[in-house]
Amino acid sequence: MADTLEFNEIYQEVKGSMNDGRLRLSRQGVIFKNSKTGKVDNIQASELAEGVWRRVALGHGLKLLTKNGHVYKYDGFRESEFDKLSDFFKAHYRLELAEKDLCVKGWNWGTVRFGGQLLSFDIGEQPVFEIPLSNVSQCTTGKNEVTLEFHQNDDAEVSLMEVRFYVPPTQEDGVDPVEAFAQNVLSKADVIQATGDAICIFRELQCLTPRGRYDIRIYPTFLHLHGKTFDYKIPYTTVLRLFLLPHKDQRQMFFVISLDPPIKQGQTRYHFLILLFSKDEDISLTLNMNEEEVEKRFEGRLTKNMSGSLYEMVSRVMKALVNRKITVPGNFQGHSGAQCITCSYKASSGLLYPLERGFIYVHKPPVHIRFDEISFVNFARGTTTTRSFDFEIETKQGTQYTFSSIEREEYGKLFDFVNAKKLNIKNRGLKEGMKQSYDEYADSDEDQHDAYLERMKEEGKIREENANDSSDGSGEETDESFNPGEEDDDVAEEFDSNASASSSSGDGDSDRDEKKPAKKAKIVKDRKPRKKQLESKKGKDPNAPKRPMSAYMLWLNASREKIKSEHPGITITDLSKKAGELWKAMSKEKKEEWDRKAEDARRDYEKAMKEYSVGSKSESSKTERSKKKKKKQEKQMKGKVEKKGAASKSLSSTKSPAKNLSESFKSKEFVSSDESSSGESKKEDSEEEGAASPPPSSEDSASGSD
Repeated sequence: MADTLEFNEIYQEVKGSMNDGRLRLSRQGVIFKNSKTGKVDNIQASELAEGVWRRVALGHGLKLLTKNGHVYKYDGFRESEFDKLSDFFKAHYRLELAEKDLCVKGWNWGTVRFGGQLLSFDIGEQPVFEIPLSNVSQCTTGKNEVTLEFHQNDDAEVSLMEVRFYVPPTQEDGVDPVEAFAQNVLSKADVIQATGDAICIFRELQCLTPRGRYDIRIYPTFLHLHGKTFDYKIPYTTVLRLFLLPHKDQRQMFFVISLDPPIKQGQTRYHFLILLFSKDEDISLTLNMNEEEVEKRFEGRLTKNMSGSLYEMVSRVMKALVNRKITVPGNFQGHSGAQCITCSYKASSGLLYPLERGFIYVHKPPVHIRFDEISFVNFARGTTTTRSFDFEIETKQGTQYTFSSIEREEYGKLFDFVNAKKLNIKNRGLKEGMKQSYDEYADSDEDQHDAYLERMKEEGKIREENANDSSDGSGEETDESFNPGEEDDDVAEEFDSNASASSSSGDGDSDRDEKKPAKKAKIVKDRKPRKKQLESKKGKDPNAPKRPMSAYMLWLNASREKIKSEHPGITITDLSKKAGELWKAMSKEKKEEWDRKAEDARRDYEKAMKEYSVGSKSESSKTERSKKKKKKQEKQMKGKVEKKGAASKSLSSTKSPAKNLSESFKSKEFVSSDESSSGESKKEDSEEEGAASPPPSSEDSASGSD
């Protein structure tokens, strides 16, 4: 027999809604962790009084009753898991897991039984429905009627607001059945009534959400916020977490209370209550209880008379009454020495606090993200400037949070923190590259305004030079400066320190001629990779293996015709929606079958890609060899042609050596223009002849001198 049993995707019924989570059964007890809020319900094994197994809407469910009257309901079990659970309860909890089915006759006449915090409406021995009395917000009575009103649940699509019971009169004297029914309900109902005096009152506290100044009255079971316009009553059972966070200016403190369910103001829901305190504000507090009551209830955590900073007193009282730990920032320290990072979320500026087990952002809107619900984080460049970056968080439910406009100096500290917490980083390989890129901008960003000023000064000088040129020269010269063919050259001249004022000088023209080829070469160099990219895009091999389909696409291809036949005339969009719903509702066993098929297809694809890559490499090597062979042949042909040309020129030079010698001694100044129709070709021929013909002997030179 295993010591523990674990179940995923189990739903806990809380106030009419089903909360997804994980259930774990061990020797010590039962633990359920809510996936949405992270709240943990721990039921000790010694507290369990009864276990009931029954069929419910989501398969089969487990109902646990404790000795102090609490009821816990968990749904989402399979029928085959009953034997395993029954044996576990017998072995470790010494309880029989009883099977009880709900009555489905549809009758509305029966018996009401009160057991602990549960109202059960039974027909015979079978229950029809059960109402946890903690869900009741109000109970009113009539002549023969009792009306129960319930807390509204924001998570449920449809909420039950009211139930009325008809209570027939009895013949017994002195006992009113309606009043007896109402008293049984009110004794266990979650009805907030401000009866008696408050333990203590904090006057005119600054509240950021909901915004305003509120008096906070502390009662034994709930918190009362009293403002000029609105009043809120917050039961301590709805408080999830408490946070005490220092402001970046080191002069203020945030006290954050996380609530589930949230408080309501019209259609607005506030999941967080955020109070802002000044560190310099002190208070002397006296509790409205005698010292014995304080010692008995709070066991030394509070005293009757206390004094200190206002934020310390509020947090101390809340911690004692709610009985929850206060979360403070951990070891993280930003670039400026603060324990938070300035950033923006949804166009509002705020502070992001990296905690030991999550992130919290204050204050508008407040966001708390636990590490265990984070799928991955991502560091992205800022969209508007290089001085900042964005920090993105995506949860396992697919929700994405983007905290933007974070100063680049915070990158190293934040990355090291995320890495130390072992969170998945989407662009982990870019750590060094991003650090270098941010360091590259360090010098230029520090004097960014100076660089802008220098650029303005240079543009002013250019305008002055253009104005001087236009006043000295003619209008035609100014028009020529706007010639598209010469525009680049003129700009280059203006930035050239050696350029003369006049644009018609010979040096300036020669400079232009020298600069033109360099610019053309630069343009060609920039365009080469673009052509390669276009060629690579166009040249997609049709013989390459096709990528494998996912498990969902394989299932969709196989089930498309079936869906069409079941829903004739269905459109493509409706078909895809219907297919998504069917896939989501499919059991894990069936999904695993399609996952195996997708895995087989992926292996086949990888095998085909290996064979394809080997074949493509051999073909490319063949084409390269043929290209090299062609180039070699072309070179050989060019060499033969050059040799023939050199041999013919040497023959002509031996026939008229004297003429060649006399021409070789002539300088450029004495060469007449009518000796040849193209002087350029003659110069080239003479140079080639000088290079090809052997140097003259001493006898030839002597005869030439005579």
